Amino acid sequence: MNFNSFGFFLFLLITFTIYYIPLLKRFQLLTVVAASFYFYAYTDPWLLILLLFSIFWNASIVYLIQSPEFRSKKGVLALGVVLNLTVLFFFKYSGLFAKTFLGNSGTSDLHWIFLIPLPIGISFYTFHGISMVVDFYRIGPEIFKEKVPYPKLILQSSLYINFFPQLVAGPIVKAKEFFPQIKTKYFKDIPWIQAAKILILGYFLKTVIADNLNDLTFVIDFPYNSHHSTLTLILLIFGYSAQIFADFAGYSLIAIGTAFLFGYKLPTNFNFPYISSTFSEFWRRWHISLSTWLRDYLYIPLGGNRKGNVRTYINLFLVMALGGLWHGAEWRYMVWGIGHGLLLLIERFLEQNFPFKLPENRFFSFIKAGFVFLSVSLLWLLFRLPDFGTAVKYLKLLGTNLSLGTDWELCTFLIFFSIPVFLYHLYGWFKSRSALEAQNRIHIDNLTSRTDYKEKYSEETIEKVSIIGYAFLLFLIVLNKGPSAAFIYFQF
Repeated sequence: MNFNSFGFFLFLLITFTIYYIPLLKRFQLLTVVAASFYFYAYTDPWLLILLLFSIFWNASIVYLIQSPEFRSKKGVLALGVVLNLTVLFFFKYSGLFAKTFLGNSGTSDLHWIFLIPLPIGISFYTFHGISMVVDFYRIGPEIFKEKVPYPKLILQSSLYINFFPQLVAGPIVKAKEFFPQIKTKYFKDIPWIQAAKILILGYFLKTVIADNLNDLTFVIDFPYNSHHSTLTLILLIFGYSAQIFADFAGYSLIAIGTAFLFGYKLPTNFNFPYISSTFSEFWRRWHISLSTWLRDYLYIPLGGNRKGNVRTYINLFLVMALGGLWHGAEWRYMVWGIGHGLLLLIERFLEQNFPFKLPENRFFSFIKAGFVFLSVSLLWLLFRLPDFGTAVKYLKLLGTNLSLGTDWELCTFLIFFSIPVFLYHLYGWFKSRSALEAQNRIHIDNLTSRTDYKEKYSEETIEKVSIIGYAFLLFLIVLNKGPSAAFIYFQF
């Protein structure tokens, strides 16, 4: 069920209405769990079997971990992590490894491996399962003050692993952040304005920007790209950068806004990533929930940066490679992750051994952000194209297609639909710089005992402009909906 379909809006309306009926208040948890199961099973009910198994074994392991009389807590924790990773590997990566080592056809005895289905959202709900067992092992008493009965734990685990707004494409929510939110919700507590703004921005990014760019950037593939000029190929790179942000961030915002309607707060997932002035900052702003998950449950357990530079470099490289492969069951995703890992390693090495810093002003911040954005955009070719060789050929075409005629209509539309993404990031850049400068001014004013500082614009004026802006975005959503492409993250 696509988030920008009539069926989803009808499903959301019915679920929301039942959820807040006063007479059914004590069935709120059951209502949203049942709705989430229906949402997941809508396309293929058979996929529900694996999801149910995931919920039951993770809840059972947590039940054992929180039992005072159970002694082998570390052993059952290891079992829980291994079970989740085994399921993820079998259903998502067994075909990749079989194809790599056996070829496309394999042997008649192993041909069944290529027929294994890829359950929607398996990367997300297995990561939730791992977070659940690890968090309860680490800080169980902080999450639950007392032992939870098994039936109630099953129901709460179902909501955490299967919560429909973020089930198939994130954000990834840590168990320690979600379980304390499971309680009775009240209609009067819904943050309507905040939810509406987030939903409007999310649907604008998805339906107006990402879907239209998706219809334009298909020519980035071979053989279409060989017929386009260098200028067009460059604009396609930046257009795809805008598309993938609009798609990923759009879905996350829709999920966050929808969760607000049911009284749950999901973590921010994208925070103006294209204004980053370093590669490490980019990963603090891009897919934040995945980055923090990899940090807390993989990088730090491996030793993080506590065991010397060499071990730190190895850990960083390994985490980025596996993080890349998490995005899809193809080697190009790992190569993409390795590319980011190498950039992070080089950046860390230079910072440690050549501690030269450029002046901290807007000009140099803009130059550094431009370099990071260009590097990230080029790496998106590895993410988008089928293999490393095809990406290299694309880069070669930038030099050989100089004499070809430019498709000005395509270029115009690429620029037109990319501009909102870059204006959005430009707003974020000025916002972050202004916040930093305001802090410096306040610090200086405190030192000089000045108290006459006033904001240039009142909050009331900003709010009025904001309302007009969101109303205009809503108008564009209704006026010019794109070709309704599926969310890219649905494949993960």
